[in-house]
Amino acid sequence: MRISRPAYFDRFRCLGGSCPDSCCKDWEVQIDEDTARQYRALPGELGERLRQAMVREDGRTVMANCHGRCPMWRADGLCRIQAELGEQALSRVCREFPRLTHDYGDFVELGLELSCPEVARWILTEPAQPELYREVPGTETGDYDPLDMAVLRRTRARALALLEDRTYGVGETLALLLLYGCQAQAELDGGEEMPFQPEKALKEAAELAGPGTWEGLLEVFRGLEILTKAWEQRLNAPEPGDWQEEYRALAGYFVRRYWLQAVSDYDLYSRVKLAVISCLTVRALGGDLPGTAQLYSKEIENSPDNVEALLDGACTCPAFRDDLLLGLLLENR
Repeated sequence: MRISRPAYFDRFRCLGGSCPDSCCKDWEVQIDEDTARQYRALPGELGERLRQAMVREDGRTVMANCHGRCPMWRADGLCRIQAELGEQALSRVCREFPRLTHDYGDFVELGLELSCPEVARWILTEPAQPELYREVPGTETGDYDPLDMAVLRRTRARALALLEDRTYGVGETLALLLLYGCQAQAELDGGEEMPFQPEKALKEAAELAGPGTWEGLLEVFRGLEILTKAWEQRLNAPEPGDWQEEYRALAGYFVRRYWLQAVSDYDLYSRVKLAVISCLTVRALGGDLPGTAQLYSKEIENSPDNVEALLDGACTCPAFRDDLLLGLLLENR
């Protein structure tokens, strides 16, 4: 079985107290049941603190939020559990974050989450490098149609190549990604594989483009679950900036993370639109690009309900109509 990962995956180390944000604040920290049992049996003052901090909610064990932070988060920005017992004593979610694992049975893709500030900086500023691969023993088969997965892997490679091609500006490139996503969906639905013609597609995009507005886009996000005051403030005081080359890498992150997941429900186009909408939203908010992208991911990607709402609304929400998105992508062209 083949396992792939980004070139920077193995060198990730948590910044700890130096992190400009923290995965110990704002989020609800879930404790897996094996770790919860160990914490409940732990002697001493730390064990007592842990037993007081853990609560049951909706059939899960979580750390009781204390003023917007995990009660085990120390004033110096470090975790008391890790400091006293070592990293191996952390719950699974704390041990693994920001690492991502997409296991398709006969192959595995590893990644890192944009919602970590250090990872966001890497994703947007590191020079592009080939993925790393390793083979491990295993004879598992994927729980999917191999022909469908072959289409998804082929079209994803084409989408990433589009993003890396500097022939067109960033807005034009994202418009091409949107139109190519429509073609890729048709191929996934059983249509014939067709060559993609960027010049023809851009002409079509310009003809389709309508009067999209940043306000219409952001109003959708104001209706989603909001985790932090910072996010609410940014949504209410947007400062749209210019397209920067780093948006290619941002779109590539979303393509790599979500494209193959369409094998579960065959809804590829909603995931392509999610990538484009995400880039548009980050641009609409403005500010420091890595910081804004990281905050976006923290609020949206780490909320399954928010991701599901965007996927459901990709083809039904009026603000997400193709013509309006193309209008925003191609403005000032």
